[in-house]
Amino acid sequence: MTKATRRTIATPPAQGHKRDARPAKRPSVRGSRTGRPIMALLDLLGRRWTLRIAWELREGSLTSRALRTACDDASPTVVQARLSELREAGLVELLPGDGYRLTALGQELNETFLPLYRFAERWSKR
Repeated sequence: MTKATRRTIATPPAQGHKRDARPAKRPSVRGSRTGRPIMALLDLLGRRWTLRIAWELREGSLTSRALRTACDDASPTVVQARLSELREAGLVELLPGDGYRLTALGQELNETFLPLYRFAERWSKR
């Protein structure tokens, strides 16, 4: 038996001993070693154009072209990449023939932006 083979063979715990009961390790997230949900969300939202796309979808569905126009003619490659990430995260869905729209979860996220929006409006008038 080679060293590599010995390392891959799992040995059962000794009689009366439990396996290590550490919680499952969360997937790593860019900028965080813990993979906590808030870090994963901030990582997603911090990517270029992600917040803008979510904001532009707040009032209803938009086609890919209309969304790009609303996002100041952002690169189609970047917009599509962000839409894919938002879809994978369950925040955006694609409706055939109607374009992209926020899911219920995406709408809930957008509602959390409203206090920030109101603050930004007051802040801009200072």
